[in-house]
Amino acid sequence: MAANNEKKEQNIHLPHETILKSDALHQYILETSVFPREHPCLKELREMTLTHPKYMMATPGDEGQLINMLIKLINAKNTMEIGVYTGYSLLSTALALPSDGKVLALDVSREYYELGLPIIEKARVAHKIDFRQGPALPLLDELLQDEYNKETFDFVYVDADKDNYINYHKRVVELVKVGGLVAYDNTLWSGSVAVPSDAPMTSYVRNFRGHVIEFNKHLAQDLRIQICQLSVGDGITLCRRII
Repeated sequence: MAANNEKKEQNIHLPHETILKSDALHQYILETSVFPREHPCLKELREMTLTHPKYMMATPGDEGQLINMLIKLINAKNTMEIGVYTGYSLLSTALALPSDGKVLALDVSREYYELGLPIIEKARVAHKIDFRQGPALPLLDELLQDEYNKETFDFVYVDADKDNYINYHKRVVELVKVGGLVAYDNTLWSGSVAVPSDAPMTSYVRNFRGHVIEFNKHLAQDLRIQICQLSVGDGITLCRRII
C-alpha cells in the first residue's frame, strides 16, 4: 500500500521544471527549439547548475528562451529580477538587453549567484547586472520611496518565495511602466493548482500550493494589468500593465 501511495505521489509531483505530462515531449521541445539556439555560456551555466543539490530551483531552458524573446520584443532596457539562484534567467536577460541595458537582480543569497558569475563574466554581460543581496521586499520598498523609480522598469521577472508573490506584485506593479511586463514563474506549481487539496503530493508542493492559488486569483482581479498564463516550464504568468 505504501508503495502505491509513493507511486501516486511521484505521478502528481511532476518535474519542477515542467508541467507537461510527457517528459519525452518536453525533451523534444528542448532538443528541437531550445538547445540548438542556446548561447554557449547559457549551456555551460545550465550544465553547471545541474550538478548543484538545489538544481530544481533553476529556470528551465525553454523559459529562459521565452524571457530572452520577450525582452527583445518590447525593447526593454531597464529590467529587474527577483530571485536569481545561479543566474540562468539572469544571463538570458542580460544577453537580450542592449549594451546600455540594466537588470537589477535581487536575491537573499550571494553564494548561489557567485557560482554562476564567472560564466556570466565570460559572456561579457556582467556590466549590465546590478546585484543586491537581501530580502526583496525591503529593497523594493526602498525603491518606491523615490518617486523617480516608479513606472521606470520595462520588464520584471519574479521567481522567489511563493508566499510573498502577492506582496511582490503590489510593489512591482508600481515600478513597471504602463505597457511594461511582469512575469511570474511557477504559477501552475507542478500542476497542483488543478487537483483536489487532498490529492497525493510532496509536502513542499502542498505547503505553497494555497499561496499560488490565491496569487493567481489576485492577478485575475487586478484591473491594472492584462494577464496571460502560459504552460511553459512550471507555468509562467505574464502581466502587462495597462493603467
